[in-house]
Amino acid sequence: MAQVDPFREGLARGWKVHGGRHAGAQPLPSKVSCDVAIVGSGAGAGITAELLARAGLDVLMIEEGPLKTSSDFRQLESEAYPQLYQESAGRKTADKAITILQGRCVGGSTTVNWTSSFRTPDDTLAFWQQRFGLADYAPDALSPWFLQAERRLGIGPWLAPPNENNDLLKRGANRLGISAAAIARNVKGCWNLGSCGLGCPTNAKQSMLVTTIPAALDAGARLFVETRALAFERSGERIDRLDCAPLGADGEAGASFSVVAKHYVVAGGAINSPALLLRSNAPDPFKRLGARTFLHPVVLSAAVFDQPVEGWTGAPQTIYSDHFLGVDPIDGPLGFKLEAPPIHPVIFSTTIAGYGIEQSQLLQSFPNLHGLLALMRDGFHPQSQGGQVRLRGDGSALLDYPLTPVVMDAARRALLAMAEIQFAAGARRVLTGHELARPWHSWAEAKAQIAALPMVPLKTRVVSAHVMGGCGLAGDPKQGVVRPDGRHWQLDNLSVHDGSIFPTSIGANPQLSIYGIVNRLASGLAKGLGATPPALAG
Repeated sequence: MAQVDPFREGLARGWKVHGGRHAGAQPLPSKVSCDVAIVGSGAGAGITAELLARAGLDVLMIEEGPLKTSSDFRQLESEAYPQLYQESAGRKTADKAITILQGRCVGGSTTVNWTSSFRTPDDTLAFWQQRFGLADYAPDALSPWFLQAERRLGIGPWLAPPNENNDLLKRGANRLGISAAAIARNVKGCWNLGSCGLGCPTNAKQSMLVTTIPAALDAGARLFVETRALAFERSGERIDRLDCAPLGADGEAGASFSVVAKHYVVAGGAINSPALLLRSNAPDPFKRLGARTFLHPVVLSAAVFDQPVEGWTGAPQTIYSDHFLGVDPIDGPLGFKLEAPPIHPVIFSTTIAGYGIEQSQLLQSFPNLHGLLALMRDGFHPQSQGGQVRLRGDGSALLDYPLTPVVMDAARRALLAMAEIQFAAGARRVLTGHELARPWHSWAEAKAQIAALPMVPLKTRVVSAHVMGGCGLAGDPKQGVVRPDGRHWQLDNLSVHDGSIFPTSIGANPQLSIYGIVNRLASGLAKGLGATPPALAG
C-alpha cells in the first residue's frame, strides 16, 4: 500500500524549505531576518517552532542535518546511520570509551528514537527543586504541559502484545519477583515493524518530522537544512546575529551568511548546544557552560535462547523495569533502568564484545539472540557529575566524560541483574558487554565471573542514546546557564529549549521530558515576545 509522505505533499504546497539536496529544495537566501531563529529541529526545536509560528511570529528553523522523510526510509542500517545520525552513529567521548547515538537530520533524535515516552520522574523533579532552586518544577505544575504534549504526539499505552525480546524481560523479572511494566509510545497506527531507529517508513512514529515541524511550516515558518550554525555575534548582553553556512556534499561549510532575529532559541541538542555557545564566546562567569553533561551510560547483556527471539521485529522497547532505581536513595549508589533494545546486525555487532571467529559464531544464533540494556542514572551522586563539552581545534564538539568508580560500580551491578533475569527467563548462554567476558552457561557461573571482571573504561562496553545537560537550568546563575524560564542568564535575547537544560539526567528516556518542559518554556517565550501562545494542536 502506497504511503503518503506529508513532507513531499507540503513541499508541493509551497512550504519554505531552503538548502540541501532534497527534491524541491530552494536556494538559501543571502540575507535573512525573522522574529525568532531556532537552531535545531529536534524535540525542543519542533515544539517551540509550532507554538511560536502558530502564535503569529516569523519563525526560522536551522538544521545542520539533511531532510530525509518516509520516502527515504528503507529500513537499512547501511543507509540510516550515515544519513540520520551524528558522525554516522559513531560519535564517541574524548577517550573513545562511550559510543553516543544522536540524531542529525530534520526531526533530530525524534526521527530515529525508539518511541519510549516517560514523564520526568517525581524524585528527579524533587531533586531539582531542592538542589537547583527550580521551585516551579513540581509534578503538579508540569502535568498540564505533559498532558498537552501527550495528546499532541499520540503518547499512550502500547496495547499490542510485546515481542519476544521484550516479553523475555517481563518473564524473567517476574520469576525473580522484580516488577516490570509497559512503556508508553508516541505512535499512531504503528505497523509493529521494529525499525524505529532507522526512520519510520509509515509515518506512524509521531516525531517532529511528521507533527510539529509540518504544523510550523503550514503556519508560515521557514526551514533551512544542511545549514550549520557557526557562531553568534553579540554586543554586550544582546545577540546581534547568527552566522551560518551551507554544507556541501562533503560536509564542508560554504560561504557564510547571517541571520538577524529579535530572539534566538538554541535547540541543537546536548553536546551541540553548549558547543555553539562555546564557539560564540558566550558569557560564562561561573564556568557552567558545557559542564554537567549527562548520558545515562548504558551497559548491555546478550543471551541465546532455544526459541526464536527475532529481536529486530515488533515494536522495540515496550517493557521496562525501574526496580533498581528504587533500591538506594537518589543521591546514593547509582540506580539503573532496564529495557530491551531492538536487535539489528550492525548496531548489535558493534556494541557487544568479541571479534572475528568468536563473534561470527555468536551471530550464527542471531534469530535466537535476546538483548537487555541498563540505563544508569547519572548526575545525582557527588562522584557522578557527568562530563564537560569542549571544542576541538576545528570548533567541533567533543565530550569528556569520566567513567568514575561509582559509575562502574553501577555497571557491574547492572550486568549482574541482567544476566540473572536472562537466566531466569530460560537463557542457554549469556554474554555481557565486556571485552574479557565469555559466554556463560549458568547463573552461578555468570555471577562469579562478572564479580571478577575489571570494570574499567574501554574494557567495559558503554553506549548512550540520551544526552542531557551542559546548559543547565537553575534558580541561581552560579549553578546554571539558563534561568527557570529557559532564558540565558547573561544574554537577554537568547533561550535554550532542549535536553541540554536538564540539571541532571532524567532517569528515564528523555523525549517526553523535553516535550513537556519546552511546551511550557515556549508558551512563556511567546508571551514575552508579545504574542498569544496557542495550546499544542491535538
